Amino acid sequence: MIIFSLREDWRKIQDIPDSSFFLEGDKNLCFLIHGLTGTAKEMGSIGQRLNRQGYSVYSPMISGHNQSLSILKRKKWQELYSQIKNEFLKYESKYENIFVAGLSFGALLGLNLSYEFPRKIRAINCFSPTLFFDGWATPKLKILLPIVYKTPLQYYFYLKEEFPYGIKNERLRSRIENFYKKSDLFDYSKVHLYGYPVIPVSSMHQNSLLAKHVMNLLPEINTPIQLLQAKEDDVTSPKNSYYIRDHIGSIDKEVVLFEDSYHIIIADQQRDEVAQKTLDFFNKYK
Repeated sequence: MIIFSLREDWRKIQDIPDSSFFLEGDKNLCFLIHGLTGTAKEMGSIGQRLNRQGYSVYSPMISGHNQSLSILKRKKWQELYSQIKNEFLKYESKYENIFVAGLSFGALLGLNLSYEFPRKIRAINCFSPTLFFDGWATPKLKILLPIVYKTPLQYYFYLKEEFPYGIKNERLRSRIENFYKKSDLFDYSKVHLYGYPVIPVSSMHQNSLLAKHVMNLLPEINTPIQLLQAKEDDVTSPKNSYYIRDHIGSIDKEVVLFEDSYHIIIADQQRDEVAQKTLDFFNKYK
Protein backbone atom coordinates (compact mmCIF):
# COMPACT_ATOMS: atom_id res chain seq x y z
CA MET A 1 0.00 0.00 0.00
CA ILE A 2 1.25 3.47 -0.89
CA ILE A 3 0.47 6.18 1.66
CA PHE A 4 0.88 9.96 1.58
CA SER A 5 1.78 12.15 4.55
CA LEU A 6 3.11 15.69 4.92
CA ARG A 7 4.15 14.98 8.51
CA GLU A 8 7.83 15.28 9.36
CA ASP A 9 9.87 14.05 12.28
CA TRP A 10 13.02 16.07 12.97
CA ARG A 11 13.63 14.66 16.45
CA LYS A 12 17.16 13.59 17.28
CA ILE A 13 16.39 9.93 17.77
CA GLN A 14 18.81 8.36 20.24
CA ASP A 15 17.03 5.20 21.35
CA ILE A 16 17.28 3.01 18.22
CA PRO A 17 19.93 0.44 19.23
CA ASP A 18 22.96 0.00 17.00
CA SER A 19 22.32 -3.33 15.27
CA SER A 20 25.83 -3.66 13.81
CA PHE A 21 27.92 -6.60 15.01
CA PHE A 22 31.41 -8.07 14.81
CA LEU A 23 32.31 -11.74 15.36
CA GLU A 24 36.02 -12.49 15.69
CA GLY A 25 37.46 -15.40 13.73
CA ASP A 26 40.43 -16.03 11.46
CA LYS A 27 42.15 -13.80 8.88
CA ASN A 28 39.27 -14.16 6.42
CA LEU A 29 36.59 -11.49 6.88
CA CYS A 30 32.99 -11.67 5.70
CA PHE A 31 31.64 -8.13 5.29
CA LEU A 32 27.83 -8.30 5.39
CA ILE A 33 25.56 -5.43 4.26
CA HIS A 34 21.88 -5.28 5.20
CA GLY A 35 19.02 -3.97 3.09
CA LEU A 36 17.49 -0.51 2.67
CA THR A 37 15.36 0.53 5.69
CA GLY A 38 16.44 -2.79 7.21
CA THR A 39 18.68 -3.79 10.09
CA ALA A 40 22.01 -5.56 10.52
CA LYS A 41 20.09 -8.15 12.55
CA GLU A 42 18.91 -9.47 9.17
CA MET A 43 22.46 -10.75 8.75
CA GLY A 44 22.64 -12.33 12.21
CA SER A 45 21.85 -15.95 11.32
CA ILE A 46 24.18 -16.20 8.35
CA GLY A 47 26.86 -14.23 10.21
CA GLN A 48 26.86 -16.73 13.06
CA ARG A 49 27.00 -19.64 10.62
CA LEU A 50 30.02 -18.15 8.84
CA ASN A 51 31.72 -17.41 12.14
CA ARG A 52 31.26 -21.00 13.36
CA GLN A 53 33.23 -22.08 10.31
CA GLY A 54 36.13 -19.82 11.28
CA TYR A 55 35.42 -16.58 9.40
CA SER A 56 35.57 -13.20 11.06
CA VAL A 57 32.30 -11.39 10.40
CA TYR A 58 31.39 -7.72 10.40
CA SER A 59 27.99 -6.25 9.58
CA PRO A 60 27.73 -2.46 9.93
CA MET A 61 24.55 -0.44 10.23
CA ILE A 62 23.99 1.66 7.10
CA SER A 63 24.03 5.41 7.69
CA GLY A 64 20.71 6.91 8.78
CA HIS A 65 19.21 3.63 9.91
CA ASN A 66 19.20 4.69 13.55
CA GLN A 67 17.67 8.10 12.85
CA SER A 68 14.26 9.55 12.16
CA LEU A 69 12.49 8.75 8.92
CA SER A 70 12.69 12.41 7.88
CA ILE A 71 16.48 12.19 8.00
CA LEU A 72 16.76 8.75 6.45
CA LYS A 73 14.53 9.58 3.49
CA ARG A 74 16.83 12.43 2.47
CA LYS A 75 19.98 10.33 2.36
CA LYS A 76 21.50 10.02 -1.11
CA TRP A 77 22.88 6.65 -2.20
CA GLN A 78 26.35 8.17 -2.51
CA GLU A 79 26.24 9.10 1.18
CA LEU A 80 25.12 5.61 2.17
CA TYR A 81 27.83 4.03 0.04
CA SER A 82 30.53 6.38 1.36
CA GLN A 83 29.77 5.34 4.93
CA ILE A 84 29.82 1.61 4.04
CA LYS A 85 33.10 2.14 2.18
CA ASN A 86 34.59 3.83 5.24
CA GLU A 87 33.54 0.87 7.39
CA PHE A 88 35.15 -1.47 4.85
CA LEU A 89 38.40 0.52 4.92
CA LYS A 90 38.66 0.08 8.69
CA TYR A 91 39.21 -3.64 8.08
CA GLU A 92 40.74 -3.67 4.59
CA SER A 93 44.37 -3.91 5.78
CA LYS A 94 43.71 -6.22 8.74
CA TYR A 95 42.59 -9.32 6.84
CA GLU A 96 44.21 -11.53 4.23
CA ASN A 97 40.97 -12.02 2.33
CA ILE A 98 37.65 -10.19 2.42
CA PHE A 99 34.36 -11.64 1.20
CA VAL A 100 31.33 -9.41 0.70
CA ALA A 101 27.67 -10.35 0.90
CA GLY A 102 24.69 -8.02 0.73
CA LEU A 103 20.91 -8.22 0.79
CA SER A 104 18.77 -6.33 -1.73
CA PHE A 105 20.07 -2.71 -1.74
CA GLY A 106 23.03 -4.01 0.26
CA ALA A 107 23.88 -6.32 -2.65
CA LEU A 108 24.19 -3.28 -4.92
CA LEU A 109 26.46 -1.56 -2.40
CA GLY A 110 28.54 -4.75 -2.34
CA LEU A 111 28.86 -4.76 -6.12
CA ASN A 112 30.07 -1.17 -5.99
CA LEU A 113 32.68 -2.19 -3.40
CA SER A 114 33.86 -5.08 -5.57
CA TYR A 115 34.31 -2.68 -8.49
CA GLU A 116 36.37 -0.29 -6.36
CA PHE A 117 38.43 -2.94 -4.54
CA PRO A 118 38.93 -5.77 -7.06
CA ARG A 119 42.24 -6.94 -5.59
CA LYS A 120 41.02 -7.14 -2.01
CA ILE A 121 37.55 -8.65 -2.35
CA ARG A 122 37.91 -12.32 -3.16
CA ALA A 123 34.26 -13.13 -3.88
CA ILE A 124 30.81 -11.61 -3.51
CA ASN A 125 27.39 -13.01 -2.69
CA CYS A 126 24.25 -11.12 -3.72
CA PHE A 127 21.09 -12.03 -1.83
CA SER A 128 17.91 -10.91 -3.65
CA PRO A 129 19.57 -8.00 -5.51
CA THR A 130 17.18 -5.14 -6.26
CA LEU A 131 17.69 -3.55 -9.65
CA PHE A 132 13.95 -3.45 -10.35
CA PHE A 133 11.02 -3.51 -7.92
CA ASP A 134 9.17 -6.20 -9.87
CA GLY A 135 8.21 -8.84 -7.30
CA TRP A 136 4.72 -10.34 -7.20
CA ALA A 137 3.64 -8.37 -4.09
CA THR A 138 4.74 -4.89 -5.19
CA PRO A 139 1.82 -2.42 -5.64
CA LYS A 140 0.44 -1.86 -9.14
CA LEU A 141 0.81 1.88 -8.61
CA LYS A 142 4.58 1.41 -8.79
CA ILE A 143 4.31 2.28 -12.49
CA LEU A 144 3.82 5.89 -11.37
CA LEU A 145 7.03 5.98 -9.34
CA PRO A 146 9.28 7.37 -12.14
CA ILE A 147 6.94 10.38 -12.34
CA VAL A 148 6.94 10.93 -8.57
CA TYR A 149 10.75 10.60 -8.51
CA LYS A 150 10.96 13.84 -10.49
CA THR A 151 9.05 15.89 -7.92
CA PRO A 152 9.37 16.84 -4.23
CA LEU A 153 6.38 14.54 -3.64
CA GLN A 154 8.84 11.66 -3.41
CA TYR A 155 9.57 12.76 0.17
CA TYR A 156 5.93 12.42 1.23
CA PHE A 157 4.92 9.13 -0.35
CA TYR A 158 5.75 5.88 1.44
CA LEU A 159 5.41 2.24 0.58
CA LYS A 160 3.78 0.61 3.61
CA GLU A 161 5.20 -2.85 4.28
CA GLU A 162 2.44 -5.44 3.75
CA PHE A 163 1.96 -9.19 3.52
CA PRO A 164 4.15 -11.21 3.18
CA TYR A 165 6.79 -8.75 4.47
CA GLY A 166 9.54 -10.58 2.55
CA ILE A 167 9.16 -13.65 4.77
CA LYS A 168 7.48 -16.99 4.06
CA ASN A 169 8.13 -18.48 7.51
CA GLU A 170 4.83 -18.01 9.33
CA ARG A 171 6.23 -17.76 12.85
CA LEU A 172 8.74 -15.04 11.99
CA ARG A 173 6.29 -13.28 9.69
CA SER A 174 3.68 -13.05 12.46
CA ARG A 175 6.13 -11.17 14.70
CA ILE A 176 6.99 -8.72 11.93
CA GLU A 177 3.33 -8.29 11.00
CA ASN A 178 2.38 -7.54 14.59
CA PHE A 179 4.79 -4.58 14.64
CA TYR A 180 4.14 -3.30 11.12
CA LYS A 181 0.34 -3.36 11.36
CA LYS A 182 0.24 -1.48 14.67
CA SER A 183 3.06 0.96 13.99
CA ASP A 184 2.67 4.64 13.32
CA LEU A 185 4.68 6.30 10.56
CA PHE A 186 7.28 7.43 13.09
CA ASP A 187 7.25 4.39 15.37
CA TYR A 188 10.86 3.30 15.93
CA SER A 189 10.28 0.94 18.86
CA LYS A 190 11.30 -2.22 17.01
CA VAL A 191 13.20 -0.82 14.03
CA HIS A 192 16.43 -2.43 15.27
CA LEU A 193 14.69 -5.82 15.09
CA TYR A 194 12.54 -5.63 11.96
CA GLY A 195 13.48 -2.44 10.11
CA TYR A 196 11.28 0.58 9.38
CA PRO A 197 7.57 -0.17 8.78
CA VAL A 198 7.56 1.98 5.63
CA ILE A 199 9.94 2.61 2.75
CA PRO A 200 10.07 6.26 1.63
CA VAL A 201 9.58 6.64 -2.10
CA SER A 202 12.62 8.95 -2.08
CA SER A 203 14.68 6.01 -0.76
CA MET A 204 13.31 3.80 -3.52
CA HIS A 205 14.46 6.52 -5.92
CA GLN A 206 17.97 6.29 -4.49
CA ASN A 207 17.86 2.52 -4.95
CA SER A 208 16.91 3.09 -8.58
CA LEU A 209 19.77 5.55 -9.09
CA LEU A 210 22.28 3.18 -7.50
CA ALA A 211 20.94 0.34 -9.63
CA LYS A 212 21.56 2.33 -12.82
CA HIS A 213 25.07 3.17 -11.62
CA VAL A 214 25.87 -0.47 -10.85
CA MET A 215 24.39 -1.69 -14.14
CA ASN A 216 26.86 0.53 -15.98
CA LEU A 217 29.74 -0.91 -13.95
CA LEU A 218 28.86 -4.59 -14.35
CA PRO A 219 31.01 -5.32 -17.45
CA GLU A 220 34.07 -4.02 -15.56
CA ILE A 221 33.50 -6.16 -12.44
CA ASN A 222 35.44 -9.43 -12.50
CA THR A 223 34.98 -10.63 -8.92
CA PRO A 224 33.62 -14.20 -8.59
CA ILE A 225 29.93 -13.86 -7.80
CA GLN A 226 27.08 -16.00 -6.56
CA LEU A 227 23.50 -14.71 -6.74
CA LEU A 228 21.01 -16.33 -4.36
CA GLN A 229 17.33 -15.53 -4.65
CA ALA A 230 13.87 -16.92 -3.98
CA LYS A 231 12.05 -18.18 -7.04
CA GLU A 232 8.93 -16.44 -5.71
CA ASP A 233 10.61 -13.28 -4.41
CA ASP A 234 7.80 -10.89 -3.44
CA VAL A 235 9.90 -7.72 -3.84
CA THR A 236 12.24 -8.31 -6.76
CA SER A 237 11.97 -11.14 -9.30
CA PRO A 238 14.80 -13.52 -10.34
CA LYS A 239 15.12 -11.33 -13.43
CA ASN A 240 17.37 -9.15 -11.27
CA SER A 241 19.86 -11.92 -10.53
CA TYR A 242 19.88 -13.13 -14.12
CA TYR A 243 20.48 -9.59 -15.40
CA ILE A 244 23.56 -9.26 -13.19
CA ARG A 245 24.84 -12.71 -14.17
CA ASP A 246 24.40 -11.98 -17.89
CA HIS A 247 26.09 -8.57 -17.81
CA ILE A 248 28.86 -8.85 -15.23
CA GLY A 249 32.43 -9.43 -16.39
CA SER A 250 33.11 -12.23 -13.88
CA ILE A 251 34.10 -15.67 -15.15
CA ASP A 252 32.86 -17.55 -12.08
CA LYS A 253 29.21 -16.56 -11.78
CA GLU A 254 26.10 -18.46 -10.81
CA VAL A 255 22.42 -17.93 -9.98
CA VAL A 256 20.83 -20.23 -7.40
CA LEU A 257 17.06 -20.10 -6.84
CA PHE A 258 15.28 -21.27 -3.70
CA GLU A 259 11.80 -22.78 -3.82
CA ASP A 260 10.52 -22.18 -0.27
CA SER A 261 11.48 -18.60 0.62
CA TYR A 262 10.62 -14.99 -0.15
CA HIS A 263 12.75 -11.83 -0.38
CA ILE A 264 14.72 -12.01 2.89
CA ILE A 265 16.20 -15.44 2.12
CA ILE A 266 18.96 -15.15 4.73
CA ALA A 267 16.36 -15.27 7.53
CA ASP A 268 13.58 -17.30 5.91
CA GLN A 269 12.63 -20.97 5.60
CA GLN A 270 15.82 -21.99 3.77
CA ARG A 271 18.31 -19.86 5.67
CA ASP A 272 20.46 -22.91 6.46
CA GLU A 273 20.73 -23.85 2.78
CA VAL A 274 21.49 -20.21 1.88
CA ALA A 275 24.23 -20.12 4.51
CA GLN A 276 25.72 -23.40 3.27
CA LYS A 277 25.80 -22.23 -0.35
CA THR A 278 27.51 -19.04 0.82
CA LEU A 279 30.09 -21.01 2.80
CA ASP A 280 30.80 -23.37 -0.07
CA PHE A 281 31.32 -20.47 -2.44
CA PHE A 282 33.55 -18.42 -0.15
CA ASN A 283 35.61 -21.48 0.81
CA LYS A 284 36.67 -21.83 -2.82
CA TYR A 285 38.54 -18.53 -2.58
CA LYS A 286 40.09 -18.65 0.89
